[in-house]
Amino acid sequence: MSAETVLTVAENGVLTIFIVAGPLLLVALLLGLGVAIFQATTQIQEQTLAFIPKIAGVMGALVVFGPWMLNHVVNFANQVLSNLHNFVG
Repeated sequence: MSAETVLTVAENGVLTIFIVAGPLLLVALLLGLGVAIFQATTQIQEQTLAFIPKIAGVMGALVVFGPWMLNHVVNFANQVLSNLHNFVG
């Protein structure tokens, strides 16, 4: 097994992580920004106000994007496992 093969698998793994985590992180970022702007304009400094919308939004995004995310992870795992005979030598 060459170093190029290891780097390719690692690169695909990191890219898969970014693709899968991206939508959830983007939703959390946008909701956090929206809540921060709301808190700044109304001068409400309640700490729990920032967490509840983010939790609800991420759970909603997980329901919406869950099958798509699972498909990406399964495709990556299938790719790694189908090439396992090349890795073992």
